[in-house]
Amino acid sequence: MAEETGAVTNAAEGAAEVVSAPKVKTRKTKQRACDEKDAKGKVCAGHLKRWFEYPAEIEKLVGKGAEIYRCEFCKTLYRPDPEQRPNSYTVRY
Repeated sequence: MAEETGAVTNAAEGAAEVVSAPKVKTRKTKQRACDEKDAKGKVCAGHLKRWFEYPAEIEKLVGKGAEIYRCEFCKTLYRPDPEQRPNSYTVRY
C-alpha cells in the first residue's frame, strides 16, 4: 500500500511541474478583445485587461516592467501594439 501511495504522489508532482508557458501575442491597433481560437475554431473574445502585478515566471518571459495585457478567459498574454503610444503615463498635468 505504501508503494502505491508514493507512486501516485510522484505522478501528481510530475504533472504539476509540467506547466506550459502562456501564449504571448502582439495586440493589433486598438484591439480590446482576445482573438485566440479554441480547438473548435471558436473565438475567445475575452476582454484584454492590463496586468500590473505578474509573477516572476512571466517577468522572465516578457521583461521587467513591461506593459502587458491578459485575456480574462483564456489567459493569453498580449504585448502592446508597437505603432501605438504606450498607455503608461499618458495623462500628465
